[in-house]
Amino acid sequence: MQAFWDQGYCATSMTRLVSATKLNPGSIYAAFNSKEGLFLAALDHYGKLSTEKIRRALGESDSPLAGIRDYFKSLAGTASDSEAERSCFLVNTILELARHNKNVQLRVNAHFEAIEACFRTALETAQSTGELPAGKDPAALAAFLMSSIWGVRVLGGTGPAPGRTDAVINQVLKLLD
Repeated sequence: MQAFWDQGYCATSMTRLVSATKLNPGSIYAAFNSKEGLFLAALDHYGKLSTEKIRRALGESDSPLAGIRDYFKSLAGTASDSEAERSCFLVNTILELARHNKNVQLRVNAHFEAIEACFRTALETAQSTGELPAGKDPAALAAFLMSSIWGVRVLGGTGPAPGRTDAVINQVLKLLD
């Protein structure tokens, strides 16, 4: 996964993949059928990790909205920590491949839908307990929150800008009030 994350799909050679995986080319092809197959497996792995991280953050808090707030506040800390944390494999993939590769587009959309569903469930729970005002639309807010994650990740990719990232996150969280 790291080789594709660091260099993108097109720039990652089979030589680099052999070095990164410690497998010979025949083993890579036997396991994944192609470079694209390995890439899709890496993308799925990353998407599942991302979704699980959000699900865990939402489940560890005292309330659904507190979980969402805690998750977004954690983004402020990771948005510019290191090269690995400053970029997002899903966002990088969208920018490089999603418009040109239907398999990639479908996979990225599935991961986005899973993340959005985590937020929608939390927001619906918050609304049913009175924590989120009745006039708020959980589905629309969930889509906005999901989109906001990627915006923060893109901002982080432009270099350290904690003040700007914090300001964006604070505006996102105001919509939950």
